[in-house]
Formats: sequence, C-alpha cells, structure tokens
Amino acid sequence: MTKLRLSVLDQTPVGEDHTPDRALRASVDLARAAESLGYTRYWVAEHHDSPGFASSAPEILAGTLLAHTSRMRIGTGGVLLPRYDPAKVAEVFGVLASLHPGRVDLGIGRAGGPARDFPQRLAGLRALLGEGGVVPHAPVPPQMWLLGAGRESARLAGLLGTEFAFGHFFSPTGGREAFEDYRAHVRTSTGDRPGGALAVRVVTADSAGRAEELAQSLLLWRARKDLGEDGPLPSYETTRRHRWTGAERERAEVHRTALVSGAPEQVSAVLTALAASHGVDELIINTLTCDPADRGRSYELLSEAFDLQAPDPQASDLQASDLQAPDPRSAVPAAVSDLALRSQERSRPQVWSV
Repeated sequence: MTKLRLSVLDQTPVGEDHTPDRALRASVDLARAAESLGYTRYWVAEHHDSPGFASSAPEILAGTLLAHTSRMRIGTGGVLLPRYDPAKVAEVFGVLASLHPGRVDLGIGRAGGPARDFPQRLAGLRALLGEGGVVPHAPVPPQMWLLGAGRESARLAGLLGTEFAFGHFFSPTGGREAFEDYRAHVRTSTGDRPGGALAVRVVTADSAGRAEELAQSLLLWRARKDLGEDGPLPSYETTRRHRWTGAERERAEVHRTALVSGAPEQVSAVLTALAASHGVDELIINTLTCDPADRGRSYELLSEAFDLQAPDPQASDLQASDLQAPDPRSAVPAAVSDLALRSQERSRPQVWSV
C-alpha cells in the first residue's frame, strides 16, 4: 500500500487582534516547520478584499517561501487565472522555476473573473511554459495543477494532462465522481498514470476538547462570512462568549460537513478513509485558526500521526513528469473548446473559495 503523503494549503489567515503582516510572517514560519515535518508540498492561496486572509499575492509569497526552504515543493493554490494575462503568469513562474528547479507548483483557480474562455486560457498558459514559449523558459518547468470542486474542472484537467486537486473543504460531495472523470480523461489524452490530490480542511489538537474549541471558532467565522459579516478569525474566548443566532448555527452545521476535527487519532482515521474512498495518495491539508501557534501544532500532530519523515537533503525529488515541458505547438483539443462553450452557459462555475 502506498504511503499517504500530506501537503499544506495555506490561506494566510488573519486572527482577531492580529495583523496581516504578522499573518504573512507566520506563513513563512509554518512553511519552514512543514518542510522539517515531512510535508510534500506547500501551497499559498489567493484572496482579495477579505479581512480574514492576507494572501492577495501568492506568487510573491511563494517566491519568499522558496527562498526560506530548500527541498519541499512550493506553489500556489491557486493563481486566479481570469484576473491575469496568461503570458505574465507564465513569465512569473518561469522565473521562479528557473531559480528553484524541480520545486515549483503552479496551481490555477477559475474564480476572479469571467470564465467563458477559461479552458483556452489554461491551454495557452500550459503552452507558454514550454519550449518556444515565454522567456525565461525554465529547464524544469513548474508542475501545473488545476484546482476545482466539480466534474467540469476534472475533465478539463484530464484533457490538458495537468494534475488535479479537488476541494473537499469547498464541496464535500462529488469528489469521487470528479476523480473518475479526471482519470478517464487523463489516460485518454496523455497515457500517463493519473495522480490527483484531495484538499481537506482539518483541525486537530492535543485533546478532542481543545480541537472542538478551535473548530467552533472556525465555524463561527465561516457562518458569519456566509451571512455577510466578513472579518478576522475569532479567538476561542470570543467564540465562547458569543450568543449564536439561529442563522449562524444553521450555517455552521452546513460547514461542519466539510471539516475534519478531533484528536489526532480520530482525524487520521477519517483522513485515511477519505483518501482511500477518493483513490488518492496525497491529501492537501488546510487549517484555519486564530492563533498561528494552534495552526502549527495541528500540522505537527498530523505529521506525528502519519509518521511523516523529513526528506533526505541529499535526495532529489525531481519526477520524470517534471522534466517534460508541455509542447507549445499543440493546439487546444476540440473537447477543450466544447468545455469552453458549456462554461458560457454556467452562471456559477465550481471553484475553490473559503
């Protein structure tokens, strides 16, 4: 049986009585710790105009984390491609991958603007990262991932031959079907062995009671956000004193289904079952807490529960797939164009959010 790998999705949360600059420094500290704890990759998210997140420029934060780590893969989870010129994205990640060969992931999200031409933009970006694309062309190009929470994104990832990550924390149902579509299409389009990863929201602590306190704070924040009150993550003290409204409790229960919480042994059992049921050997863990110390402890306990090992500093983690650049001369497959046409008819594409 393949050993389960764990990775990190960091949204750079801003806690109550904390500041965005402190949150950004906490992300640097967490990345260093995650590498020593044996996590496979570390992604930073992109969010705008949200008091609860400081992650508005993931490409800059990723570059900083690459400079402060030495072996772990670093990337974005993800760049919101509809907001940007694909050529500029390719140039930025060409620079990062040239400076840090074999360590850069380019995770792409679909939110942030009109999605009508997203499939063509994604295919164009993939081509620009290859030979004859933008300058600099990295000898080991970044590994491209498409992030999604629905079957359409999974099919598109398969058709283009990118990696695919499903956001369980955004949509706790539908992942199995999405991975089935992804694997069917990626085998047809590339002949490669399909991979994929499941992104799960998790909080654990030294006791089940403490984990529940952290979960309650997270759920209060998420319920308030749904109801139009967007703010930093509340402390447990604030949560304990809070008088929940009926609407808040209703929204919290909805989001409880997308949260895995409890003592480490409880959480590890649930995560192992989730990985098996989705057919993946990698879980990307997203943890949100008010205090960065609680977040760091949660990742530390998960590392212990799954017996993660820090990578050998003498070993190379370059994969064969990392050494093959996409062919920029290849045209957008007709099936990709069909997906673009269908996307014009969708008023709310399935994308990662919070």
